[in-house]
Amino acid sequence: QVQLVESGGGLVQPGGSLRLSCAASGFTVSENAMSWYRQAPGKERELVAAISAAGGITKYADSVKGRFTISRDTAKNTMYLQVNSLKPEDTAVYYCHTGWIAASVDYWGQGTQVTVSS
Repeated sequence: QVQLVESGGGLVQPGGSLRLSCAASGFTVSENAMSWYRQAPGKERELVAAISAAGGITKYADSVKGRFTISRDTAKNTMYLQVNSLKPEDTAVYYCHTGWIAASVDYWGQGTQVTVSS
């Protein structure tokens, strides 16, 4: 049974930092591509960052390049998103995602709220 559990969100001032975690179970984080998405009030869910299975190749939305870093720790079976230099427009619920295209299945975590405000 695949499960994804996010944590690490909170209220932070502009310019601040957080580290979001996604604890995975039911599979190994290094064996499947994983992603972080976010959804702000009244907006569609958008891809923020992704990391491939083999090689750990990463990609980022233009709006977060240079500020966010996606990574994973196989020993803890956890994926992370380090978010730095936060801006009010980064305020959103952040979701962890993985899926298997061949099996047409997707898994989402419950989300963790990030609020950037002074």
